[in-house]
Amino acid sequence: MHCIRNPRGDVDLIRNFLLKVNEAMNNPFEKDVLTTGEVAKICNVAARTVSKWFDAGQIEGYRIPGSKDRRIPVQSLMKFMQEHGIPFDGLMSGHTRVLIVDQDKDVLDTLERVFAEQTEYVVQSCSNPFAAGMECERFRPHVMLFDLSMCGEDYASFTNNLRSGEDLQSTKIIAMSGRLTDGQVTRLTCSGFDGVLRKPFTVRQVVDAIEQAVAVIY
Repeated sequence: MHCIRNPRGDVDLIRNFLLKVNEAMNNPFEKDVLTTGEVAKICNVAARTVSKWFDAGQIEGYRIPGSKDRRIPVQSLMKFMQEHGIPFDGLMSGHTRVLIVDQDKDVLDTLERVFAEQTEYVVQSCSNPFAAGMECERFRPHVMLFDLSMCGEDYASFTNNLRSGEDLQSTKIIAMSGRLTDGQVTRLTCSGFDGVLRKPFTVRQVVDAIEQAVAVIY
């Protein structure tokens, strides 16, 4: 097995990383080895995706003797995240990553300002679906707030396409729209959306929707 060097200058960084991992996962014990489930939560992917990374040799670790369980050293996780552009910002702060996708600049600016002032979310925003797709791969949001005007009427195809990549299967999608009937809300939730917000919505409503979605992840 290839050993990852731990230069003396990296000791503080790794120690801080360990502390933040434990804080983010509400784990009171210091640890330098993680389960595939813990790595999945950190990277916002399904546990089976981490197992595939391990089996393909993309992320280094070892199996528990006499068991199929896998273990990933924190140093290996750090190396993997750096090589694949998985952001440390949300992890190192222990905060929820939120991506806002809306064509209305006023909506983007307002939500960004409100989240910065009243929450501890790590937030990114974009104004078109193409940019959203690229940002999803880089930012790996826990939650996406998505304006429905950009996905047409085939809601199920939109959510299925977004989650077709294993890296985004755990991302929760909350629809935003100013014109929704009760029947449309039901249709959206049946089509794979994890929440629906009618514009205009209050700060409390959007925060509650995000927190409910994150509660499902964790």
